[in-house]
Amino acid sequence: MDILAAGRIARTGLIAQRTRLNVSAANIANAHVTRTLEGGPYRAKNVVLRAVPLAPGSPLRKVEVYAIKDDPSPFREVYDPGHPDADARGIVKYPNVDVITEMVELLSAGRAYEANLNVLTTSKSMFLKTLDLLK
Repeated sequence: MDILAAGRIARTGLIAQRTRLNVSAANIANAHVTRTLEGGPYRAKNVVLRAVPLAPGSPLRKVEVYAIKDDPSPFREVYDPGHPDADARGIVKYPNVDVITEMVELLSAGRAYEANLNVLTTSKSMFLKTLDLLK
């Protein structure tokens, strides 16, 4: 078995969790944006992760970011006829970002990042101890 496999797997986990953190940060930052370059309010994004073989024929799986997709849930509608983006009925469409859900996502991604960092640290320590034994 590859002695460095755990470190390579943990590295992909760090990248995946950093992506989750970045997307959640973007969702929170844009939670009140009613006007985008594409037109309309900001649409929340979701990160889709998938497991792929570490190497051809390997039973071990690493993680990769498969896609960052728009959240299809409806926009939040608020009656505010004085708002510049209000429609003829006085309704303003706000982003479909749930800040509480995004905060939970941030905590979850942060904990997963820490766990992957611990795997990487432990893997490095084991590798160095193995090298010491081989001297």
